[in-house]
Amino acid sequence: MSTPAAPKQQEDYKLKDMKPQLGERWPHGGLRGGGGWISSERATSTYDLVEQMFYLYVRVEKAKDLPTNSVTGSCDPYVEVKLGNYKGKTRHFEKRANPEWKQVFAFSKERIQSSLLEVYVRDKEVVTRDDYIGKVVFDMHEVPTRVPPDSPLAPQWYRLEDRQGNSKVRGEIMLAVWMGTQADEAFPESWHSDAASVQGEGVFNIRSKVYVSPKLWYLRVNVIEAQDVEPLDRGQPPQAFVKAHVGKQVLKTKMCPTRTTNPLWNEDLIFVTAEPFEEHLTLTVENKVTSAKDEVMGRIVLPLTIFERRLDHRPVHSRWFNLEKFGFGVLEGDKRHEQKFSSRVHLRVCLEGAYHVLDESTMYISDVRPTVRQLWKNPVGILEVGILSAQGILQMKTKDGRGTTDAYCVAKYGQKWVRTRTIMDSFNPKWNEQYTWEVYDPCTVITLGVFDNCHLGGNEKTATGGGSQKDSRIGKVRIRLSTLEMDRIYTNSYPLLVLHPSGLKKMGELQLAVRFTCLSLANIIYLYGHPLLPKMHYLQPFTVNQLESLRFEAMNIVASRLGRAEPPLRKEVVEYMLDVDSHMWSMRRSKANFYRIVSLFAGAISMSRWLREVCHWKNPVTSVLVHVLFFILICYPELILPTIFLYMFLIGIWNYRFRPRHPPHMDTKLSWAEAAHADELDEEFDTFPTSKLQDVVRMRYDKLRSVAGRIQTVVGDIATQGERFQALLSWRDTRATSLFIIFCLMAAVILYVTPFRIIALVAGLFWLRHPRFRSKLPTVPTNFFRRLPSRADSML
Repeated sequence: MSTPAAPKQQEDYKLKDMKPQLGERWPHGGLRGGGGWISSERATSTYDLVEQMFYLYVRVEKAKDLPTNSVTGSCDPYVEVKLGNYKGKTRHFEKRANPEWKQVFAFSKERIQSSLLEVYVRDKEVVTRDDYIGKVVFDMHEVPTRVPPDSPLAPQWYRLEDRQGNSKVRGEIMLAVWMGTQADEAFPESWHSDAASVQGEGVFNIRSKVYVSPKLWYLRVNVIEAQDVEPLDRGQPPQAFVKAHVGKQVLKTKMCPTRTTNPLWNEDLIFVTAEPFEEHLTLTVENKVTSAKDEVMGRIVLPLTIFERRLDHRPVHSRWFNLEKFGFGVLEGDKRHEQKFSSRVHLRVCLEGAYHVLDESTMYISDVRPTVRQLWKNPVGILEVGILSAQGILQMKTKDGRGTTDAYCVAKYGQKWVRTRTIMDSFNPKWNEQYTWEVYDPCTVITLGVFDNCHLGGNEKTATGGGSQKDSRIGKVRIRLSTLEMDRIYTNSYPLLVLHPSGLKKMGELQLAVRFTCLSLANIIYLYGHPLLPKMHYLQPFTVNQLESLRFEAMNIVASRLGRAEPPLRKEVVEYMLDVDSHMWSMRRSKANFYRIVSLFAGAISMSRWLREVCHWKNPVTSVLVHVLFFILICYPELILPTIFLYMFLIGIWNYRFRPRHPPHMDTKLSWAEAAHADELDEEFDTFPTSKLQDVVRMRYDKLRSVAGRIQTVVGDIATQGERFQALLSWRDTRATSLFIIFCLMAAVILYVTPFRIIALVAGLFWLRHPRFRSKLPTVPTNFFRRLPSRADSML
């Protein structure tokens, strides 16, 4: 029974083609034409990567001349917009007869079940039922249609009517009612009928928004030296070092190797900071008294705005800064002396504007521009993404005793983040929102993630039980732009795959429409021959450890700043999108990377097997043809390189027929996700440092030791072979070295007097000789090489 299920499950993990009805299709609307918004449709193409969704928009601007309550003598008005079973309310104002609301309500056409739109004005009462002031009624067939890029529909004043609608009453309300789509500029800030159950602060957490990452800088602090630093114990010179703080980032220089009051370091400390600069650079010069005690000898706090912004590799000017006494008091009698004599530190500090501050892994990088805008090149293309919908999303939490999911999608490319609106209580949400990015390099990746909104103010509980203050991950999709054909629309359904401690799980499918439009083919071709990152990364590169720690700090800054937006893009969302845990140890990832390396050598292994078969004459016809080709190349050696490149050209032309037709997606086999052992997944999801029991940690440590032991053996074998090469001329084995240098002398004489073609011909014929002339024993060079000494016998 399990055998047929496996191919079906494998099929579910693959990319699927879709044929959605993309592009705008507008109805004939307005009072003219007589058809209203239910009539036939005509096609347009201004919003062409999403399926069109119609909405009825009601803009409530203000009211005037509202009557006061006969009992209270005041009016606390609010507006209720009613369409069938859907009701939306504005906020109420206390004691105001001429209120201004400026609020928009949006009702989905798919859920409209009434032909009348009713707008009520009511007086808020604390104890009794709210008083009726008046209403305005609209016939749905008379609602006009607004077609972009038309200007917004001008609101009009309407006289209020009584309950029966027979006569006018005192008061007027300014309204605008029109039929539009999700392309309308009023859409993002509207109150939506499908989110009517959300109240309070949760209303702000369901809206679609566009975010911009903060402008990140590298801060380079070159600590050169200090002068006249004095410890508490003046009888012994200090062993000084410098500690620098920028926000939560703390770095230290090495200790000065000599004990002196004028220490010298000349060491660079690199920090990440963001505009607007909220932190200061705090430097302390400290003395290493004991291994457990440091003594502060001086301190200085500097704002980041005073430092020069560097746009190239030229050094900036250094400056001396006076240090404040810190950690011990200065006597009154010494104050006059302190003004004449002060410790100081010599610094060269600059904000690096020619680097790209990495906040994401270079494997999935989406932006390669330097910090300073003056160094940006012109865009080479436009990326347009239509986030259509999701299908078959699993239950993520329970609400009021039933399973539900409130899904939204986040896309990140370059400095621009987008967040769709949250679709309430749906396992098949439809967003149909289109976004555009400028592309400065095609060898970049756009990342899209789907999340469950857990900040709606209700009594939600996650599917695993218990309340959650974090938005749950549903899945992620990455698309590399260089794999997309230009000016082609890709409409695909991407599987949303997530690894859990229990194993791989498909959470649903994300349906996207993607188009990469080329602005300049010449610039794209030009980019392929240039470095991916700005040139400062190569002129003054950072170490691998520096890049990893700086990336982590940059990610924290981006998460902190985006978390302060409204609605916030929360830290767990930003971390998931930026792959914050990609550097953590995982046995599954290690296996996957090992088999990736094996697959790289598969072609070379296949070629060596084919050559072995040729040498052993498994197929005589092929061996004869190889001999003929070999003779031709020996006679005409100038054909060797053209032949190689022509062969590669023909292979490329042949493989064009089998080129990928779809963008790449998450590959479960490549990721080794399906075959991962439960304990390996449990280890991958463990915290750092570990939170597991001692027995589990010991078991995993022993397993890691066994794996490391095999790696140790392989590394030792590689070192042994290299040391044998060194032993050829190192005279560790005098007899072997003597034989080798005599052979080298004889080979030099023979190669000098014999034409190279003859040498190549003889060597080739010897290598391709028939098996009848071969021996199963190892060759003489192999035997000689294996007898050479290595340094393995000197190891403990």
